[in-house]
Amino acid sequence: MARGRIGGGSPLAPHTSPNTPAKKKTVKPVKQAVQPVLISNAKPARRQHVELDGDAAQGPKKLPWGEGERLQKVLAKAGVASRRAAEEMIEAGRIEVDGKIVKEQGLRIDPETAVVRVDGVRVVIRDEQVYLALNKPKGWQSTMSDEMDRPCVGDIVAERIAAGQRLFHVGRLDADTEGLLLLTNDGDLAHRLMHPSFEVSKTYLATVNGEVNNRDVGKLLKNGIELEDGPATVDKFQVLEVGQGKSLVKVVLHEGRKHIVRRLLDAVGHPVIALVRTHIGPVALGDQRPGTLRVLGRDEIGKLYEAVSL
Repeated sequence: MARGRIGGGSPLAPHTSPNTPAKKKTVKPVKQAVQPVLISNAKPARRQHVELDGDAAQGPKKLPWGEGERLQKVLAKAGVASRRAAEEMIEAGRIEVDGKIVKEQGLRIDPETAVVRVDGVRVVIRDEQVYLALNKPKGWQSTMSDEMDRPCVGDIVAERIAAGQRLFHVGRLDADTEGLLLLTNDGDLAHRLMHPSFEVSKTYLATVNGEVNNRDVGKLLKNGIELEDGPATVDKFQVLEVGQGKSLVKVVLHEGRKHIVRRLLDAVGHPVIALVRTHIGPVALGDQRPGTLRVLGRDEIGKLYEAVSL
C-alpha cells in the first residue's frame, strides 16, 4: 500500500520587525506517493524509455471502431492486471503490441493475431490455448491412445479431451523414463520446441551403475560421443552423488533423439538404472507428483515463447 509523507513540525518563520506585517504562510499540498504496478517475474522493458520516431512512434496498427477488443480488456482477461492497472502500464510504456510500444489508451487489437508483450515478456491472450505440465509416471506410454491397452498419457487427460480440448504431447519420454512432459494445443509452439534448430534444453537426473568420475566422463560427453545414428554431445554434466556402486548425475542437452540420454551414458560405461526429466527450457517439474497435471503460469508460457523466438 502506498504511503504519503508524514509532515513533521512547522518550518521556522523568517525574522520580521514589529512594524512589518507577517507574510501569510502557504501550505503546499502533500503528494500521495503512487506505488507502480508490478508483474511478478517480469523483465524490464527493453525500450521502456526510448523516444521513438517515424512509424514506430505512431504505435501499432489501429483497428476500426467496433472491431477487435480494447487492449486494457485483453490484458485483464489474460490475468495481467485490472483494466485500471493496465491503463497505468500503458501510460508507463510497458506494453508492446506487434513490436511497438503502445502509448494510446483504448487501442483496439485482434487477440487472435496480435503479439502482446508486458515488460518484454510475451502474454498469451487466446482463450482456447491450453498449456499443461504432466509428471509422466514410469511405465506409461507417451501416446494419446495405445492399441495394446497399456496405460498412456491420453488416459490422464481423457476428461479434457472428452470436454472438447484437442491436446497433444510435445515430444515424448520412453516408458521407463518418468518426469516432465508438456501438453498443449498450440501447434506453433509445440513444433518449435521439438525442432532441434531452436536448441531448447532438457534436464535429466539419472541414477547409473558405477561410481562416475565427474571430470573424465563430463569431458567425454561434452566433446561428443559417436553413436550409431551420428555424434551426440551434452551441454552440461554434473555428478551429484556417488556411493554403493551407483551415482546420481545431472545431464543437460538439447538433443531429441530416441533414448539419447540412456545411449550416451551407456556409451561411457555407466548404464542407466532410473531416469527422470526435470526441466524443459524454463519449465521445471518441481515437486509435482507422478500422474498429475498443472496449468503453466503466464510467465512460464512467455518464457517458452521467448526460447523459440515466437
